[in-house]
Amino acid sequence: MRRVLLVKTSSLGDVVHNLPVATDVAAAYPGVAIDWVVEEAFAAIPRMHPGIRRVLPVALRRWRRAPWTAAVRSEWRVFVATLRSEHYDAVIDTQGLLKTALLMRQACGPKHGLDWASSREPLGWFYDHTYAVPWGQHAVTRNRSLAAQALGYALAPVVDYGLRAPAAAADWTPPGADYALLLHATSAERKLWPEARWLALGAQLAARGLITVLPWGSAAELQRSERLAEGIAGAMVPPRLGLDPLAVLIAGARAVIGTDTGLTHLAGALGVPTVGLYCATEPAATGLHGCARAVNLGGVGQLPAPAEVIAALERLWSTR
Repeated sequence: MRRVLLVKTSSLGDVVHNLPVATDVAAAYPGVAIDWVVEEAFAAIPRMHPGIRRVLPVALRRWRRAPWTAAVRSEWRVFVATLRSEHYDAVIDTQGLLKTALLMRQACGPKHGLDWASSREPLGWFYDHTYAVPWGQHAVTRNRSLAAQALGYALAPVVDYGLRAPAAAADWTPPGADYALLLHATSAERKLWPEARWLALGAQLAARGLITVLPWGSAAELQRSERLAEGIAGAMVPPRLGLDPLAVLIAGARAVIGTDTGLTHLAGALGVPTVGLYCATEPAATGLHGCARAVNLGGVGQLPAPAEVIAALERLWSTR
């Protein structure tokens, strides 16, 4: 096995969940060249994995806003030409969606994917080889199982994300070594943790000498960060940060507490003491998984209490 292409385009959490596949493939076939097709907004994530040779950004989200313009057609042709410039020993679509199956078909090499019963969309005829991957397993386990079957190796018992934060200095850092990141934003309102609980948690963190940092990515998230900062002693709201500087900020944190969102998974993958807060989803399928220093709290209809978060952090801090 000399060259392998992974197709996992989005979202941020899903891309993080696919990182152990790269670690597994690199361990099973030393010297293998691994390339990865990913949405341009998340390209920084596979670039942080030392086992990835080449990241191939795709812009489906941007292109579909004006699919027939000359600029988009030109970008598509360049992307396809780049993809077809290499012949792969295996092309693996671990996402199992129509958009990723169509992208995978542009690549040169045997195509591998989920069978009809294992994917959300009936895509079996897009692939040269299909595999059964049972539902009910965590997304990380499903990704790893598919790749292991496709390439014929046994899975290691330990999950290894293989992630290394960028070496460059962050665009912004808080004035102090001990800080905690509160990742309050998420893709759905039902997944939000109540602001009153963030305030109570922030007060307890401040009492322990930690600066609270409240990142944001949208106007609504900025407003929430500012509201929370007003009620937490010493709290700070950074400027809007890109994925690389955010990864550096996360890697340097004493703790990260976050909702069901991709940045929380990134924190866990980086080995930072991380507490995931689940208010409307069950963490068994997509929670923090295989991370060295991470805890999931809550579930459907189960709002974690600030005291539970502090207790979880105390346990994580005692683990080196």
